[in-house]
Formats: sequence, structure tokens, C-alpha cells
Amino acid sequence: MNDFPSMKRLAMGAACLALVASAHAAETTAPLSAAASDPAALKWMVGAPPPADKIIRFDDGSYFTFPQLRWSVSHFRQLMPTVSVARGLKAPVPLQRALRNDIDGLRFTPLGAKDTMTWEQSLGANYTDGIVVLHRGRIVYERYLGVLKDSGQHGAMSVTKSVMGTMGAALVAEGKLDPDKKVADYVPELARSAFGDATVRQVLDMTTGLKFSEDYADPKAEVWQHAAAGNPLPKPKDYTGPRSYFEYLQTVQHEGRHGEAFGYRTVNSDVLGWIIARVTGQNVNDYLSEHIWQKLGAEQDAYMSVDSTGTPFAGGGLSAGLRDLARFGEMLRNDGRYNGQQIIPRAAVADIRRGGDKQLFAKGGYDLLQGWSYRDMWWVTHNDHGAYMARGVYGQRIYIDPKAEMVIVRFASTPTAANAANDPTTTPAFEALGKLLLARPK
Repeated sequence: MNDFPSMKRLAMGAACLALVASAHAAETTAPLSAAASDPAALKWMVGAPPPADKIIRFDDGSYFTFPQLRWSVSHFRQLMPTVSVARGLKAPVPLQRALRNDIDGLRFTPLGAKDTMTWEQSLGANYTDGIVVLHRGRIVYERYLGVLKDSGQHGAMSVTKSVMGTMGAALVAEGKLDPDKKVADYVPELARSAFGDATVRQVLDMTTGLKFSEDYADPKAEVWQHAAAGNPLPKPKDYTGPRSYFEYLQTVQHEGRHGEAFGYRTVNSDVLGWIIARVTGQNVNDYLSEHIWQKLGAEQDAYMSVDSTGTPFAGGGLSAGLRDLARFGEMLRNDGRYNGQQIIPRAAVADIRRGGDKQLFAKGGYDLLQGWSYRDMWWVTHNDHGAYMARGVYGQRIYIDPKAEMVIVRFASTPTAANAANDPTTTPAFEALGKLLLARPK
């Protein structure tokens, strides 16, 4: 049920499985605090070369164990193959600043707690690497911690899914993608898989019936097969399985019936990426660049991790600058309009904000998200501010509050992957800030 990024799924073989199992065991013990695990203080990868005990590697899985991952999430491009999401050659569109001094002291009560916490305290509690808040399009708060700089990029994890979902919703609104058509109508190669008779809408809203376990403690779970297929490293000589994301998707089998329940599975996003590529004639990184990133006036190129065939990982491979994701969120807050142009159709944003089927979502078992729904790969709160959210493991967020005219983007590197571990401090903090900005606009 966790939206665990494929990067941790790249382990193959008994040694790597043992490494990941030990990482899960570590999550049951008290982890180092944010201060004690600060990657800058621990001096990971510092030196030419770094000392042996400070080296982080991709091929042995060390890059995705805690606390090393606190460095890795800001340096994925240094460790694995990627493709660019180019910002183009025009000057970036600046964000105006109107910094406030009343946010760090904002108090809220975490879910299930009796005592309050301040906004500033929540940064450490959530192992924040960077956070920016826009109010009415202006930066009112911005912080960078650890090794993330304002000029750097950070792994967005499954926030990537919401970016893909936004492109999918836009293509639907533009009439280029029919949500009622079967997946096989767009990608015939998937006709014999579980996706073949699913509709595009069921993929967008993750109501597909798939035999695909994301139980990372189970070495036989399908998630590991997906990992092996997408791993860009050379395969073992005796490996006979799929060798790319596209090959793996063709092997996914049915379990249950489509349209009966929400089930969060990363492979839905991979299929959406394939559909987008087939409909547009461009890989998702190039389509994102041309149709959104360049039009936003982004400051930096973003990038996406790829498999051995160069296919971008649509389920969690995006890394981007903090302020550029804030521009993306601000575009959605303004109904798809930004930088003086309508970048995505207003109808696409309306469809996201409307949300999905609450009853189907309730079957997903998200106890801390009661009353929410899922639409176009966005998590919709249905609270009185109409907020909706992109969520990625280890604490990544885009939070859009239309009523408060607020956008929050946070990068983090928590010791526990599951969002349920930081939701108790994240959700009430974001809601409290929305109320503050609504009550005291400046």
C-alpha cells in the first residue's frame, strides 16, 4: 500500500534482498533524529575520493538505506542513468517574494496527539530537506536543510505520478485521450495483460484489478519482479525475466475486477506513461518539457531515472527543483494558467479537484485519509478548503489549497518510507497554515 519508489526496488539477488530486509528491520527501531542524520554533518561523499566508510553506491543498494538516503535523494543523477526534462533556453520566470515571520511559530496538534507542535518543530520531525510556501503566487516561506540547495534537485518519488496524471487529464480534456477506451486500444502490446481490458479512467484513478503486491518485506512480491525488469544495471547471466518496464507490464495478471476498489499500485503510472508516449509520440520527459516545464518558465532542468532501454520511470523517477514544483502547483491553483498562458485545460484541473469515488477509495484502507478520494493520480482531501495533494514516500508533497490561495512543496528524507508515518504531523500542519494565510493575508 506504500507508494515506495522503484529506486529501492532495484535490488536483485539474495544479497540485495537481505540488505533491504535489514533496512525494514531498522525501521522498527528508533531512528536517528533529523539533526543526527544530517547528511551534511555526516559528510557523505565528501573528498576526492571520499573515505571508504563515506562512499554511497547505487549497485550495492547503500544509496537507499537510512541515513545514506538523506544524501542520495538530492544526488540521484550522480548515481544512476537519467534523462532531462529540459527547461528550454528562455530566461526563467521569477517568483516574487513576500517572506513572513509568523509561520515558524504557528502551532497545531498532530493527529492522535494531545500536545501541540510548532511549524518549525515539524520540519525536523519530518526530516525536511526543503520546503517552500506560495501565497497568491508569492514566496512567503522557504527553507533548505541538509545537503539540498536552492540550485539543486531532489527526488520527487511518487509525486511523479501526479505529474503524469496531470498530463493524462490534460490529454483527456484536449480530446486526445478517451478515458472510456480500453488500454489495449492505445497499447495493443498490453492486450493479454491485466491492463488490456481496463479503461484509461481506471488506470488514472487506480481502480484496476491487478495481481501486484507492493509488500516489500515479501521477497516473492511482484514488486521485486518489476524492480528486476527496470534495473538499468546489467542482468545476471541466468536472468530470464523481463528486461524493461514495458516488458514487465505485459506480464501483469488479473486479480479481482476492474472498477471495484481503489488499489495503489505503481504499475498503473507506468502504463499511463506508456499510453502518453504512444498518444503523443514523445517519451514522458520530452512531453513534460515541451508542454509544461518550458511554459512554466522553470529555473532548472528536471530529470527522470530510466531503465536499461532509456524509458523514463513514470511511477517515481522525477527529480526537480523545489521552486519549479511550486510553479507547477501554482499553475494548477490557477486552473491551469501560468506565465500569461493557459498551459493545461481548465477542465483538466476541475476534474482533478472534483475528486474520485470516495467509496472505492475507502476500500484501500487508508485510516488517516478517511473521506478522501483519488483522481487523475492526485489525492483529494475533500476538506472545507478543497485541498488536494501529490504524495511521495519519505515525505515528498505538493499541497494545493484553493481557498487559502496557497501552494506548499516539501522535499524530505524520513527514515520510514510510508506516508502514514508522517501524515499525523504533515496534514494538520498544512491545514493550519492554510487557515493562517486565509485569516491573515498580507
